Amino acid sequence: MLRLGEKIIVIADSLEQNLPIGGYGYIIAYDRNNDNIFDYIVRVPKDNKHYYVPASDIELEEVLLHQEADQIEREALIDFALATRNEELFRRIMNGETSEEPGIERDKEVQSTEEFIKQIGLKAWI
Repeated sequence: MLRLGEKIIVIADSLEQNLPIGGYGYIIAYDRNNDNIFDYIVRVPKDNKHYYVPASDIELEEVLLHQEADQIEREALIDFALATRNEELFRRIMNGETSEEPGIERDKEVQSTEEFIKQIGLKAWI
């Protein structure tokens, strides 16, 4: 749950309320009524309005800035790998491997659905 007064950015308008997507606002209250879909009341200074919004329509500004920085860093690494013709770096970035040491491989096997259900059944039986 987000705190009061935090700066947020509207990322979606799932209920078609004409929210200013991409605009910023501040959380001014929680909607504690369990009978409706709204989670927060947001003040958007640019529009000089209050909006009732679900949690899925807003995101913290800090989180979005962090995601944008990660995306820019990834693009810069791809450009560097292409410019230096570093095929290993390019493949590691494109495949999404995040391990710092390239010699480490994952030893975990992927379980089949039947094995997974069997394990859950055994644990539930105990």
